[in-house]
Formats: sequence, C-alpha cells, structure tokens
Amino acid sequence: MPYIDPHIHMVSRTTDDYQRLALAGCVALTEPAFWAGYDRSSPQGFYDYFRQLTEFEPKRAAQFGIQHYTWLCINPKEAEDTRLAREVIALIPDFLNKPNVLGIGEIGLNKNSRNELAILEEQIALADRFDQLILVHTPHLEDKRKGTRLIMDAIKRNGKIKPSRVLIDHVEEHTVREALDRGYWAGMTLYPDSKLTPQRAVDIVETHGSERLWINSAGDWGPSDPLAVPKCHNEILRRGRPREWIETLSWHNPRTFLSQSPRFQVGHD
Repeated sequence: MPYIDPHIHMVSRTTDDYQRLALAGCVALTEPAFWAGYDRSSPQGFYDYFRQLTEFEPKRAAQFGIQHYTWLCINPKEAEDTRLAREVIALIPDFLNKPNVLGIGEIGLNKNSRNELAILEEQIALADRFDQLILVHTPHLEDKRKGTRLIMDAIKRNGKIKPSRVLIDHVEEHTVREALDRGYWAGMTLYPDSKLTPQRAVDIVETHGSERLWINSAGDWGPSDPLAVPKCHNEILRRGRPREWIETLSWHNPRTFLSQSPRFQVGHD
C-alpha cells in the first residue's frame, strides 16, 4: 500500500533508509528544517543546509522513486540567539521558489522562552507574507500543553493565517483535542522512546477519530525508526480496525493538507 511520511529528517538517515522506505511503500515524504545535532554558528551554515534540502535530498530520494518535499525555517532549538535567527530568516525568501518547498517549518517552541516566541512570531509573519503553509514543532514532555497553547495563540494573533493551513505536529493525548477543536491539522509522531508509540497513536484515533490527523516517523538523529509509519499500519490491522484508517492517516489526510501547496503533486493526475 503506498503511503506518505509527512515528517521525516532524511539528512540524518543513510541512503539505505531510502531503499527501506521505498520497499515498505513510501512514495513521498516531506522534510522540515530542524536542528542539526549541534548549534550552527553562522547564517552560511543554514544557507548550505537549505541547499541540501532543496537540491541534494530530492535527487537522493528520486533514486528510489520517492518524491521529496521540504519546509524551511530556523528551528526553535536555535532561536535563542535572535540576531543569528533573524539573519537566517532573511535567507529564506530566496529559497521559497524552489520546486520542492511547501512552506515554513518546523517552527514552534522548545523551552517556551521569550526569545523563541519572538522568532516564532516573525516566522509566522514570514509565512503570512509569502502565503505559505506552516508546520509546527511543539515542545517535549511536561511543557507540551503550555507550549502548544502559546503557539496556537501566536498564530491567532497574526489574524491572517487560517488554521486549516497549519499542521500542529507532535501532538499527544493531552494536546490533540484542543488543536483539532481550534481548526488545525494535527500530526502524531512515532518514536520508540518519546512522543507516541504506534499503540498510543492508534488509541488516539480510536478516541478522537481520524479527521485532520496524520502519522509520521520524524526519523532524526536520536533514537527513531524510519519505518514507524508502516509499523503503525500493522498495529491498526492487528486490532482489526478498518484498512481505510491506514489510507486516511497516511494517504488521504496528508495529501489533502499538503496539496494546499500547488507544488505537492503526489497522487494527482
């Protein structure tokens, strides 16, 4: 069954992982800009990273029949240095016309700090200015509910961004309902040690339904599994749930949200 992994960091994965994804049925993925495992020291480092996301990774993915899309931003983990962050934000418009760029992301909060919030609001304004979709990173662990609300309030303050054009990612049991009730799309990230297991993700679908929800692997530098999405599919089938749940979470929903960008052409004739 073909599927989309709408949030996975392939710059941290080997080429063998592309092959494994293709064999599992992945036909498209989207890669948000994120932390490199260390704090970059200059805008030039981000410039080269944006080139990697828009030039090199699409070619690497294409070798295995996978369409690669990306999002651009400065991640909240590197937003405390506001001078550097603003220099990076100034680079982004030069890349927004690249054929695989879908929007601004993953922006959000990490420690819910004042500097992070200021840079978040400036990137929300950037998305508004260039009419871009937004993909949001919500904080980890105990700060998630507070951070998720701060982020959604910041988007609301902008006044022009429609919630239907924003994906709130890394939702968990205590944040998913509020994100959906406010009109946002929501992503469930499948990690072996944090965020959600496939079992918890299916629990959420059983409780809240599948409307405006997707699942993703994130697959980054830490403990993570690029095949977490098909493993979640197996959990759905193990429980005897309809196969249509898989199609909704990993095909119809991501395709519907991402197709708000005219560049996303997966599944379109």
